[in-house]
Amino acid sequence: MARVCDVCGKGPRSGNNISHAHNVTKRRWNVNLRPVKARLRTAAASSAKRMRVCTSCLRSGKIVKA
Repeated sequence: MARVCDVCGKGPRSGNNISHAHNVTKRRWNVNLRPVKARLRTAAASSAKRMRVCTSCLRSGKIVKA
């Protein structure tokens, strides 16, 4: 399962660990995802769906919890 936000599509970022001796190794910054039950707004009615949403989308109010 990919670590990607279902709302904004934000995924993991990559970079380097750099030690004091300047040894460089690859590292990865994962997205802070939370499983939530979100309310989807459709034309006819609203339904709830399980989603994996990043915390920045939760705080900004891009989704409404069901």
